[in-house]
Amino acid sequence: MDTAPGIFTVTSAYSLAGVAAIGAIAYSGANSLLPKNARWQDRFTFIWLAFDAMIHFSFEGSFLYLSTFGRSVNTSVGPFAELWKEYTRADARWGTSDPTVVSLEILTVLGAGPLCCYILKQLVKDDPARHYWLVVLSTAELYGGWMTFCPEWLTGSPSLDTSNPLYLWVYLVFMNVIWVAIPLWLMVDSYGHIAGSIRQIQSVAKSKKL
Repeated sequence: MDTAPGIFTVTSAYSLAGVAAIGAIAYSGANSLLPKNARWQDRFTFIWLAFDAMIHFSFEGSFLYLSTFGRSVNTSVGPFAELWKEYTRADARWGTSDPTVVSLEILTVLGAGPLCCYILKQLVKDDPARHYWLVVLSTAELYGGWMTFCPEWLTGSPSLDTSNPLYLWVYLVFMNVIWVAIPLWLMVDSYGHIAGSIRQIQSVAKSKKL
């Protein structure tokens, strides 16, 4: 007789361990590439961007490979296929090559991933132009999150399983809310830099006219 899957499985363990390992690598990168006196905001931004890029290229890149050219997660085999099959227990669309999800992931992997790396390069060089690109990236991340879930909510969330605490609070809430909260924070921080610089330029221009 079939039994319901356990709340926490071996696949859950190695999936979350992989996320933690990526976070540790991002943290080490910040310590190695940023000056010791770097602002905590810049250090946090570096860690996030490095983490974001690695998640996009590895986890989401594997999903994109498994979900294009006639493939799907549900019919694939291998470690990454098992990882995504675990996630499909929370959101079934990721197992069936849902066209909306795949379309967004194409932009995420091929657009947001490289942009993260470009901003990291600017951050290491302390190039203030990074703040413009941080706003662009954050806007794209927020749009991607909205378009991932809004169509599902509007149709009554038939593909989402919220009965399991792991699926609801870790897979659906935590793993998606961080791509809302952190981009919002980055936008606010970069807005302060951009607006402050423009106001300073205006102030200098006005003083020269006097």
